[in-house]
Amino acid sequence: MEKVWGDKKAILFFLFPSFVILALIIITPIMMSSYYSLLDWDGFGKGTFIGLNNYIRLFKDPAFIKSVRNSLVFAFASIAIQLPISLLLALVLAKGVKYERFFVTVYFIPVIISTVVIGQLWMKIYHPEYGLLNMFLKTVGLESVTREWLGDTKTALIASVVPVLWQYIGYHMLLLYAGIKSISTDVFEAAKIDGATWGKTCIHITIPMLKPILKVSFTFAVVGALKVFDLVYVLTRGGPARASEVTSTLMVETIFKSNSYGYGSAMAVFVVVECLVLYLVIGKLFKEEV
Repeated sequence: MEKVWGDKKAILFFLFPSFVILALIIITPIMMSSYYSLLDWDGFGKGTFIGLNNYIRLFKDPAFIKSVRNSLVFAFASIAIQLPISLLLALVLAKGVKYERFFVTVYFIPVIISTVVIGQLWMKIYHPEYGLLNMFLKTVGLESVTREWLGDTKTALIASVVPVLWQYIGYHMLLLYAGIKSISTDVFEAAKIDGATWGKTCIHITIPMLKPILKVSFTFAVVGALKVFDLVYVLTRGGPARASEVTSTLMVETIFKSNSYGYGSAMAVFVVVECLVLYLVIGKLFKEEV
């Protein structure tokens, strides 16, 4: 076995199929988008090379700036709300509660449900007339707070963020739960013998030992938030008045409705670079701890 893994030709042979697939579905599209972003092209015929004009136009476009800001709101909410809840659930479930496996399965169910179905579900919850949210507010005497959540420019963005957080809480919970279960029980038993409470064990032992998994969850949460598209598109299509517009929905509208393939490709390249930069920042933040 050592001879096989020490043979560079054997390594290249086994890695080649994966590299071909990676090149076809990731590297090639990115390179093509990078090329198209340098063109003034409507998707038909031959485009005109305009250099970096599309990128210059991006940072002068109020709609694009607003979409980037909204995407960062999704990312911030994922870090500040989604991950802490996921971590708390993982810690509690890994403690050994009754029906532990049942709760792990239940919390993970939203992850495997179709995004379109989840979008339709939350549209019913937010419905101004018969939605559960407004009905609950009326029941507790807060009728003045009720509104058309997805149709109000003041609440559309937050109303779009909540379903995204809800859908993937179970995903991060499962990652962290598996990480906790992989820690040797001897560590927890030693802490218990020393008189450490469950809370102190979580703070001083479990969470520090989970930092490699937390790095993965941070990366998935931030990158996923910056790329979010389907749920926002189902709920609001970026409206009203671009209040919930994110970069992905604006990109789709620019390419397929406005036929500005070059400009839309520049947005796509920006999202790729943005995700890469934040991935490197997260790696830097977790480097010392790991």
